[in-house]
Amino acid sequence: MKKQFLYSLVCFLFLGNSFAQQTPAPKQTNDYTIEGGTAHLGNGQVIENSLIMFSNGKISFVGNANMKIARKGTVINAKGKHVYPGFIATNTSLGLAEIDAVRATRDFDEVGTMLPHIRSIIAYNTESKVIESMRPNGVFTAQITPRGGTVSGTSSVVQFDAWNWEDAAVKLDDGIHINWPNTFSRGRWWLGEDPGLKPNKKYAEEVTAIKEYFEDAKRYLSGNRTPKNLPYESVQNLFNKSQKIFIHVNGKKSIIDAIDLFKSVGITNMVIVHGEEAEKVATILKANNIPVIIERAHRLPSNEDEDYDLPFRNAKILTDAGILVGLGMEGDMERMSARNLPFYAGTYAAYGLDKEEALKLITLNNAKILGIDDKVGALEVGKDATLFISEGDALDMRTNKLTDAFIQGRKLSLETHQTKLWKRYSNKYKNQ
Repeated sequence: MKKQFLYSLVCFLFLGNSFAQQTPAPKQTNDYTIEGGTAHLGNGQVIENSLIMFSNGKISFVGNANMKIARKGTVINAKGKHVYPGFIATNTSLGLAEIDAVRATRDFDEVGTMLPHIRSIIAYNTESKVIESMRPNGVFTAQITPRGGTVSGTSSVVQFDAWNWEDAAVKLDDGIHINWPNTFSRGRWWLGEDPGLKPNKKYAEEVTAIKEYFEDAKRYLSGNRTPKNLPYESVQNLFNKSQKIFIHVNGKKSIIDAIDLFKSVGITNMVIVHGEEAEKVATILKANNIPVIIERAHRLPSNEDEDYDLPFRNAKILTDAGILVGLGMEGDMERMSARNLPFYAGTYAAYGLDKEEALKLITLNNAKILGIDDKVGALEVGKDATLFISEGDALDMRTNKLTDAFIQGRKLSLETHQTKLWKRYSNKYKNQ
């Protein structure tokens, strides 16, 4: 009986270790040199036959391999391969839910409507198996965003190689997210109502409620602040412009209304999220220096009179208008689909956007929108050595195949629990 117990315990520990969190890589101690690859810098530039060196987690040199300069540390031959900065996903609930059908694993929404004080980072799970599956496609950083309510809460930016959320944090509390009311609504078919679109009779009332909330918060912040109001306290950085407000909004009228409302209360550091029909107000967005986080292209147009391929051309239209455009991940099966972030960017490249401009949607542009472009988003001296080598074009699912990857100079394992299972069972049954 004792032997049987010990055997069971060993098996349990072995299986637990097999399915446990990937062990975060240790801090970089040895220098690395990547030589000979085609470097896509993430800022629109490309260096053929490149030379990239990094030490202590930071990029120390970016140039041409023909330059006579001493190579440092471990030299990686990337000839015939491509080097990219790590990809950045915005507006995603990664780490806040694991299995949609299991309520206990979902922690992206809170009860209530005005929740600017709710911090998504507190609920972020670094041991998520979904997060683990991001890294083999080059997605190393993400904005972890709450959902639900009118004011959903506060997002934070994390990197995907950490023991806990404190280790993961790249930028804490980067912005507050608000779901703008729709000008149109659909009937509740389950109650026998017409499911077709019709004007939202409560739109003006809902907009007024948002304005009054922020006006009340502004008065509170300029007063003696007693008694203490935590939700109002949490929006003070919106007024001093050190924090951004991410407005989840669709429709020409709604976008204009949102911009006008927040400008009227003194909040000007805005980002439009989703932004259907943003191209119709591109002049206003440009004039107010407001970036747009667009959705994935694989969807139908919002209106019957729009071009069938408008969602696919949207990134080019907005980019050509001089607007800073990033790519977000909210939508159906968003956490599972986040690993396909580079391929969604590749779709925009297939519909007119220059390939390097498409790359910027998920590298430097997203980094600028999140306020982390001093750390990541491009292969530039002084930035974090968060990068990877791919055998082919990383925006093409047929050729994206990572061979080496680093976050802040730490060499990553690209093996996931899925690949471990595959190896285990393929080895077990291949000779049977």
